[in-house]
Order: sequence, then C-alpha cells, then structure tokens
Amino acid sequence: MGPVPAEFARHRAMWVGFPSHADLWEDNLAPAQAEVAALALALAGPGRERVKLMTCGESAAAEARTLLGGASGVEIVAGRFGDIWLRDTGPIFTAPEEAAAFRFNGWGGRYELPGDESVADQIAAASPANLTRHEFVLEGGALDHDGQGTVLTTRQCLTNPNRNPGWDAARAETALAEALGARHVIWLGDGLLNDHTDGHVDNLARFLAPGVAACPVAVAADDPNARVYDAAAKVLAEARDATGARLKVVRIPAPGRIIDEQDAIIPASSMNFLIGNGAVVVPIYAEPFGGQALEALAKVFPGREVIGLSSRALISGGGSFHCISQQEPA
Repeated sequence: MGPVPAEFARHRAMWVGFPSHADLWEDNLAPAQAEVAALALALAGPGRERVKLMTCGESAAAEARTLLGGASGVEIVAGRFGDIWLRDTGPIFTAPEEAAAFRFNGWGGRYELPGDESVADQIAAASPANLTRHEFVLEGGALDHDGQGTVLTTRQCLTNPNRNPGWDAARAETALAEALGARHVIWLGDGLLNDHTDGHVDNLARFLAPGVAACPVAVAADDPNARVYDAAAKVLAEARDATGARLKVVRIPAPGRIIDEQDAIIPASSMNFLIGNGAVVVPIYAEPFGGQALEALAKVFPGREVIGLSSRALISGGGSFHCISQQEPA
C-alpha cells in the first residue's frame, strides 16, 4: 500500500459538512451555515475545486441552495449525519479509488450522535471508492500526512485509552502502517487547551509541502497555548521525515486567547486551515492575529490564493474548516 496522499496534492473533490441540526447549533445555526457556504464558494472558484456539500434534511438543503445562489462548482449531496465533522466521521482516502474507514466513538465517548457511524459508507459510495474497514478507533483530524509516508500526530489523542485501550506508540505505528501505509510517525505531545478531541494534530501542526511543517507561534502575551506551540516546534525541528530528511519548520501566528459566551477558553487555531486546489482557506476568529496568519501562509503557498474567512460560529461547535472537510485525491 502506498502512503496517504498529502492534502496539498491535487484533489478530485472536497467534501464539506453543512450545519443542519438546529437542536445542536441553536442560535449559531444560521451564522455557521453562512460560514460554511462562504468556505464552499471560496474553494469552488473558477478552475479550483469540485465541492460536495453534504446536508442533512430538506430544510438544510434548501438553506444551502439559497446561500450558494446557484454557484457552479458546488454539488449539494443529501446525507445522514449526527453533525458536520466529516474529517473524523468520514473515510480517509488512500488513493483516488480506495478509502479506509475506522470506528468512530464520539471522541472518546463525549459526543456520539446517530448517523455519524454511517458517514464513511455514504462518502465512499458517492465517490465512488472501495472502502476497507478497520476495527480500531481513529479520527482523520488526529493525523496529518506528507504524501511520502510521514504522519504527524499527538500522543494525547492517539494513545489515549478512551480510543483504543492498551495502545502505546509502537502498536499505533503498526496499525497506521497496515491501514494507511505510514512509514514514519512524528509524535507530538499535547494538543490545545480544552480541545474535546484530546489534542487533534490538525489544530497544532500541518504539512505544507514535502519536508515542510507548520505549527503556531504565540503572538498575544496571554495566549494559553504558548508552551504547547513551542514544545511542538522543538519536536518538529529535531524530527526527520520518512525519507530521512530534517524538516523545515514554519511558525504561523496564533489567534491568541479566544473565549466563548461563558468566558471559557476555546481551541481556536489558525492551523485548522483547509488546502484546496487553488485556495488555502484560513479560519479567522479575531483580529489582528488573523491577518498575521494570512501573511505567513501566503509566503509558503505562492501558487494558491490564501483567503481568511470567519469561523467564529463554527468554533462554537468545537472545530473549524479542516474539521468539517475531507478531500478525494485526484
């Protein structure tokens, strides 16, 4: 089996989940729907990306059609899901016609919703792709791939006993090699504070190109994750990829201390950007740090338009653009 294609490689399509359940999103439903529609339109600009927007229920589909305004490049796909986090409930494509599915247990039993267990089957059937099932728990947001067999992950998530009891790093590496063709795993430690995913790596570190990885840097003096960022940067700077080469590390300005309506710190991260064929869409939670992240990413993605879009409503649900998407490789 070859390694999982990198997100920065060419896509055939991009799946995106559309907020559909008023009982989950409450007052944030309409703002979150607007943010997701804006994401879909940014990805599907002329010659960029075919977007498959998965909706649940006719009311959500109708709202999606209204927000998209008949734009070409976005296909509304009727689906069934508990919520929109397709990165974790959907399959991981290992090749254009091959995908892997894993058990999903609601991030360690926190949020188990009817319908989420069937998302991987729905996406594979609509792709179409041959789906191989694996009996261990894994979420797509827990991993990032360089396309050469190097995988980024965190110990906090992947060896957490609330996923696969008894797993250590060696057992996890064996599972990733067998299911996803992983040749080398770079282990980071903890993820962001108050991240209900137990530290998904797509909030902490991402591959930008072969041999190039990014992680945040604290800009605000009160950033609660400053030490976590620096610890990740140190590991990355000392790591080698599957080819044996040392990584180049790019630091991306973090959004700082972002709080919810109850003044609780939320895991808002610039690293939850989404790499499309023609655009890189970056979540913005607060200024001025959003602009700084855009400037840093524009330097490393010269062939793509770097676009900042609001993700303030989406983060109220616990995630952002990368969390609600999954790419089909070309």
